[in-house]
Amino acid sequence: MATGQTKSATTIRVNGFDHVPRPFLIGVGGGTASGKSSVCKKIMEQLGQNDIDDCKRQVIIVSQDCFYRELNKVEREKAFRGEFNFDHPDAFDDKLMYKTMQDIKDGKYVNIPAYDYKNHQRIQDKGQTVYPADVVLFEGILVFYYKELLEMFNMKLFVDTDSDTRLSRRVLRDMKERDRDLEVILHQYTTYVKPAFEDFCLPTKKFADVIIPRGADNTVAIDLIVQHIQELLRPRPESIPRRVRHQSDSIIQARPH
Repeated sequence: MATGQTKSATTIRVNGFDHVPRPFLIGVGGGTASGKSSVCKKIMEQLGQNDIDDCKRQVIIVSQDCFYRELNKVEREKAFRGEFNFDHPDAFDDKLMYKTMQDIKDGKYVNIPAYDYKNHQRIQDKGQTVYPADVVLFEGILVFYYKELLEMFNMKLFVDTDSDTRLSRRVLRDMKERDRDLEVILHQYTTYVKPAFEDFCLPTKKFADVIIPRGADNTVAIDLIVQHIQELLRPRPESIPRRVRHQSDSIIQARPH
């Protein structure tokens, strides 16, 4: 299936009712190497979703990194020199990102391309197939920056980790996983990553319903979020009054709207 191509989900039977699920979409924002992916993985682990086949999972993770736009020749040359700003909103294919998340929200099957960080390009034949799920965790540095995308989220989490920790994590990650030189990493961080965080990522913190200091190490916050998701996943007969059905919504709301 080509990038961005979708097909409607087959009708399934859940708790005696035929329907196509419309998932609860959770945005997980925060700076580079703040622990967004770790928080999402911890949530998946506590919900017992890791060992389940992709097509049967109730909870799935989608990364904003998959939506980096295709670079032209000049931009790729800059990227190899560490002179392309991957933390700027223009680095993402926002139209594809919004369309894909809308398709996911509508209960469609979607193919999302993988991204090759070493060669700075999409890997079309190694994408992620997203099956209809009950809860979708969408994580990335700028998931709350785009207004249309922001309005899609049913819950917004911001992983708040101090800058020294984020920098040290980024250095170790980029050297080990992305085969980059320390000099290039530090140049990228001071020239692009840090200014972009202050200009584009940090201002979106105000949109968060829940702020998670220390990321995946904050077990109390993660336990509360998991408890809330478990409430969402718990089967509820249609006869339960709406007021009672949504009492759990107040459990996790750490910030007023």
